[in-house]
Amino acid sequence: MKKVLPAVASLGVDRIVLVNAARVEKSYFDSKVLDAAFVHELLIQGLEQARDTRLPEVLVRERFRPFVEDELDAVFGKETLRLLPHPPAKQPLRALGVGTAQRVVLAIGPDGGWVPFETDLLEAHGFHPFSLGPRILRVETAVPVLLGQVTLLREDITAPSEPTRA
Repeated sequence: MKKVLPAVASLGVDRIVLVNAARVEKSYFDSKVLDAAFVHELLIQGLEQARDTRLPEVLVRERFRPFVEDELDAVFGKETLRLLPHPPAKQPLRALGVGTAQRVVLAIGPDGGWVPFETDLLEAHGFHPFSLGPRILRVETAVPVLLGQVTLLREDITAPSEPTRA
């Protein structure tokens, strides 16, 4: 998170949900990394880098299934393009209509990826799996790569002087 949160803030993401998953270390949600003051400081670093002032909202959810089943629609709305980067998928991101979507939500798994139950549940709730390419990336690499790709694909629908919000 020390590298991911500043990058996310500097790239204009407006909401982040850190949700527990099967391959997340059990002690992670008790660690200093998720302390509100620590998270705030990392986000501020990213905003300073980008010369932005809109602090992303950060939600922490320790239970995966209840979040997906009970909160997902309320947190992101039903009219979002929901994307699931997942190595077995063959479809490229550019084929999923990112350029015409009003809002994009990415479900980026932990290092080690999502387990089949998690991908099945995400797909059942409207997430479209796609391939990021042949390489498996760590979260700290995948997040800025994905946000950069989404931003590039969305450039056609935003005004030239208006920064893109992912």
